[in-house]
Amino acid sequence: MPTITPEQAAFVLNAVALPMLKNEHAVTKRVIEAIPLTGGDYRPDPNAKSAMELAWHVVAAEHRFLSGVADGVFDFTPNHRPDTVHNSADMAKWFDDSFNKNIARLAAMSSDDLAREIDFRGIFKLPAVMFLTVSNSHSVHHRGQLSVYLRPMGGKVPAIYGESYDSAEAKKAVGAA
Repeated sequence: MPTITPEQAAFVLNAVALPMLKNEHAVTKRVIEAIPLTGGDYRPDPNAKSAMELAWHVVAAEHRFLSGVADGVFDFTPNHRPDTVHNSADMAKWFDDSFNKNIARLAAMSSDDLAREIDFRGIFKLPAVMFLTVSNSHSVHHRGQLSVYLRPMGGKVPAIYGESYDSAEAKKAVGAA
């Protein structure tokens, strides 16, 4: 990948990455909150992650990416779900807290640090700011998987990039009342 200038990196952060991350965070949080409080052990197949395992994968990986960009290096130490995270409400709170701290750290980064290359597991290197789009793509991919779990486990699919069937039905019910 060609290098980018510090000015370009600052532009990518402020004009593209931060607005994108904030928007997608809200959507991902809605999907996590839609996991029924007692249904987190649902899995569509014995070889699939449970809903809570998949949700944790999303939030832990996003935390790893965002904090890695802010730190200038990725920490691949296993990040196990805290004992305080028992259900989707706890997961959404942890996700929000972690996200807000990481976003503040990213917003405070120097343009030089944003443009500095970071190594990802010895596989590839990118300017730090570019890993924010990698993180977003990862989260969106797994959020899509998690949204498919919701109806079979008794949940409702929230609006993601427009109304879902469930959000449209909820709107109709409010209008009829």
